[in-house]
Amino acid sequence: MAQFKLGDFSTCDAPRPGLHKTVTIPGIIHHIHELILEYRRISAKTIAEQLGISRERVGSTIHEDLDMRKLSAKWVRKCLKADQKRQRCQSSGQLLEFFQRDPNYFLSRLVTMDETWLYRYDPEAKQQSMEWRHSGSPGLKKSRVQKSAGKFLASIFFGSRRHSPH
Repeated sequence: MAQFKLGDFSTCDAPRPGLHKTVTIPGIIHHIHELILEYRRISAKTIAEQLGISRERVGSTIHEDLDMRKLSAKWVRKCLKADQKRQRCQSSGQLLEFFQRDPNYFLSRLVTMDETWLYRYDPEAKQQSMEWRHSGSPGLKKSRVQKSAGKFLASIFFGSRRHSPH
């Protein structure tokens, strides 16, 4: 306000003493990376407090120098075992062969059904599951392991309706 009264109408930041925001010591980058690899759920604030540097510097180092992002786990219905995956691939391959032989006949005769128990959970919050990952790292998956008392059965049918002339 005092600068404005003196006639300074500039909206640009004035130079300030201290290290430039983009200066990062290689040792600090390495130390931040070690802390993240030790505990992937560590917060940038905790890293900043441990190293005695600004939260902004930590964030910039993680994103720009280490090319990492904090990702949360993706919920999947269940994790399949290798033999279950193989069986599903074989079944899908057989259905694809039938379809390729005669698509119209296949679709006119196809009826599919799925039945599943739906459970209520008290899941871990998305924020709680977040971990630091490199840009090219695969996403996290988390399956539910403990079912609650509340559940119901859902049965779903899909099919094709054939119309014949009267």
